[in-house]
Amino acid sequence: MWRRVVSLSSFISSSRTSFVAQTASRLNTCESLTTGIAQQAKGVIAPKEKTPFITFVLGGPGSGKGTQCIKIVETFGFTHLSAGDLLRREIASNSADGAMILNTIKEGKIVPSQVTVKLIQKDMESSDNDKFLIDGFPRTEENRVSFDQIISVEPNVVLFFDCPEEEMVKRVLNRNQGRVDDNLETIKKRLQVFEALSLPVINYYSQRGKLYTIKAIGTEDEIFEQVRPIFTAFELHAAG
Repeated sequence: MWRRVVSLSSFISSSRTSFVAQTASRLNTCESLTTGIAQQAKGVIAPKEKTPFITFVLGGPGSGKGTQCIKIVETFGFTHLSAGDLLRREIASNSADGAMILNTIKEGKIVPSQVTVKLIQKDMESSDNDKFLIDGFPRTEENRVSFDQIISVEPNVVLFFDCPEEEMVKRVLNRNQGRVDDNLETIKKRLQVFEALSLPVINYYSQRGKLYTIKAIGTEDEIFEQVRPIFTAFELHAAG
């Protein structure tokens, strides 16, 4: 199922040096986003707040993106926001939106994008951090458009963890913290849904030059060595 996005792997060089150079070539478009330093000059009022640095993390079930999110947060100081966790938290709050979200999920429907985006926005605005790792979002083109309309900031980086279907199935079946309904049939259905809904999003950010495809095969550390240079390059650019 992943053959249609195999061309996206060209965004990741086999050489660490060339990979960093490739990453750096994209930085000119977001210099003001990554410096995070308020510049003051005569007659110019510097902004009071930094523009957030946003990373979207996409990948099918079992692609290993959750583990890599933990490593990114620990290494680079991001605030981790999971769309699924935010929806579950809202349900547990017994709010009107929480009841609506629960009923929507029970009916097998997707929660309206505006609801999810506003939950993300609320957490971003309440955080002292300006670097956000948004996990499992946007899942759909509707998600993407709503985020752009409400937050009015495009992501700086979009990570796509590209993993063969058979490997993802094996990982989900073998993990101890999977969903209670994890079985071969449901996993394959979830993979089909991910492909149908998320590939348009992946292709969009590929065309925008923001997509970084991570080959999610190997040990956790080996996979992270593909991730690390991306953020290291942005940090070096900000520091310079």
